Formats: sequence, C-alpha cells, structure tokens
Amino acid sequence: MEAQLKTTCLHGSHISLGAKMSPFAGFDMPIQYSGIIDEHNAVRNSAGMFDVSHMGEIFVSGKDAFAFVNHIFTNDITGQKDGSVLYGMMLYPHGGTVDDILVYKEFKDNCYLLVVNASNIEKDFDWLVANSKGYDVHIENASEEWGQIAVQGQDSQSVLEKLLGLDCCGNLLFYEFCDTVYDNARLIVSRTGYTGEDGFELYSSPEVICKMWDILLKGGVKPCGLGCRDTLRFETGLPLYGDELSEDISPVMAGLSIFCKPEKPGGFIGSEAIVNQKTNGVARKLVGLELTDKAIPRAGYPVLNAEGVGIGVVTTGYRSISLDKSLCFALVDVAYASLDTRVQVQVRHKAFEAAVVKKRFYKTKYKKQ
Repeated sequence: MEAQLKTTCLHGSHISLGAKMSPFAGFDMPIQYSGIIDEHNAVRNSAGMFDVSHMGEIFVSGKDAFAFVNHIFTNDITGQKDGSVLYGMMLYPHGGTVDDILVYKEFKDNCYLLVVNASNIEKDFDWLVANSKGYDVHIENASEEWGQIAVQGQDSQSVLEKLLGLDCCGNLLFYEFCDTVYDNARLIVSRTGYTGEDGFELYSSPEVICKMWDILLKGGVKPCGLGCRDTLRFETGLPLYGDELSEDISPVMAGLSIFCKPEKPGGFIGSEAIVNQKTNGVARKLVGLELTDKAIPRAGYPVLNAEGVGIGVVTTGYRSISLDKSLCFALVDVAYASLDTRVQVQVRHKAFEAAVVKKRFYKTKYKKQ
C-alpha cells in the first residue's frame, strides 16, 4: 500500500486556485497555476510567491550546540553572527552528501535553526541524533509546527513592505534574517531563496502563513508552483538534492568545495574524504552543457564523447525560459569537464552536439549586498 501524501497548510488554497498538483518529497504539491513560463517570468521580472511549507525546520540548542553543529556541517560557523545564515552540507564519512542545508544563528547563545530539504527531514533528524553522542544538545524536529512562504523577485521587498507591513526587509543583507512577531506569532524573515533573484522566506505558524498567503494573493502577487522553482534555480546554477548532490555525489564533484571548510578546528564529518578529493581529484565532475540544437536534454539522458562512448549523464535539463537555449547539468568524466570541451547528449535515439559551459547559465540583475 502506498503511503498517503502529506499536505501543507496551504493545500486548500492550491486546490481552490486550480493548481496542477503532483507528489513531491512525500507531499501533494502545486506544480503550476497559470503555467510554468508565466510564473517563471513573473519572478524574473517582478515577484512571485511559493508555498515551501514542505521544507523542514530542525532546532539545535544546548551547551554544546556550537560544537555539534560545526561538527556535522561543512561550512564554518565560528564567529557566525546572530541573525545570519550559512549554506553548506551534512556529509557521510566517505564524502557523499546527506543533505544540503541552511544554518540560521538565532538571537541567543547556543541556538541554531537548520532548514533541510523536505525529502530528507526524517533522515536528517535521525542523522543528527545518531551523531550527537557526547554532545550536550537538544535536537527538535519542529517541521510540522511551521509554515513557509518564499516571495521572490526584484519587487519582493516592496511587496512585503506594502502588503504585509514588514519594515525589517530593507535592513537585511543577503543571507541575513530578522526574528519578529506578526499577528501574535513568531515570524522569521530571511533574505534568502532558491531562484537567484532577490527575495525573502517567511517562517511562522501555519495559521499566520495562511493569513499572509491570502493577503499577498489579494494584493496581486502571483502564486508559483514547484515547476518554475526548478527552472529558476537551474538557470542560476543552484543544485537540487537528489540530482546534483546525493549520497554518491560529493560537494567536490558538484563544484561546491567553497562551502566546505575542512581546515576549521576539528574538521567535520566527512572532512578527510573532502581533503582527499581536493588533493587527488575525483573521477567525475558536474558541468553545464549547452546544446547546439533545440532538443531538450532530460535527467538521465546519456552524455557521450565524440566517438559515441558514454562519459556521463544529465542530472537536470531544460529549454531555458529566460535564455531560449537547450541547457543541462551533467555529471561527466573529469577528462571532459573543462570549459568549451565538445561532447554529445543523447536525446532519445539521436545524439546532439554540446559544449561545456559555466553552470550559472543566467545572471540575474540582483546585486547581492
């Protein structure tokens, strides 16, 4: 018997809006409303909002919270300021990825919020608990107590200030957050997101999130589904766990070594493997590919060399909405990972020429401060 899909606090609104729904990470989630292209362009040109209440919120507190989080997190939280956010990963000892996560340093000592991917909530929580032996910490999976909306696009700040009266937005730099109260409930507002555009993520109780969603909807903010969330993150070179990061794909292979700090005191779980990979290299690397044809590369399609021999696989691919080009991420043998290297992508029964390009296909107008 198949497990019943979970729903977010905004599920009823998605249904009433006529959203196309589909299973995602164990949840029944909206893929699109007015259409992926329309929603994608709304975020690129003005603003759109996403239900991301399926994401997980895990709080770590206690006397050893700093030491513990620094032990399980690839980035270095030493000196992390209250109200700041860091991106990084949790790794297995062999260097494979447990998950990529955000670490929020709360406005009190030894207290952190870990935001994790929806498909990994239980796995991540179990991983944290299993590796907390010897640390005086309290680990709480509070995911069901929180809802979350992402408002993304160049008009996102003005939208939140005008419609919700959130006057803290303008004070936030990229990857900073404020902790406030809205309608008698705790509200976290972070200048973060998953589209490459300027934007904010709002965390609060399910009741408040539903109220905010309705206000934004009535104010004309376009609801957007996970379909364009994927096209947006893809165009700006952002990875998706399960595609560009996984138990078999390390941050080094994915080109994300900058978020791994093995030199920090004590290192982190998997740091020895990361040092080894950085020193001795890896067999495969994630690259960007641009096809010379309009054929659309999809995840799982083979990547071939000039002789037609398999040298990799597509992890994500689209006909780019913003650029009108056929593009993809692919995990390829390292010998073919240099920029401008010519390869082929097999789309169904035909091979199409492609060249290795930078993974950040589209550069947004937003200047991170």
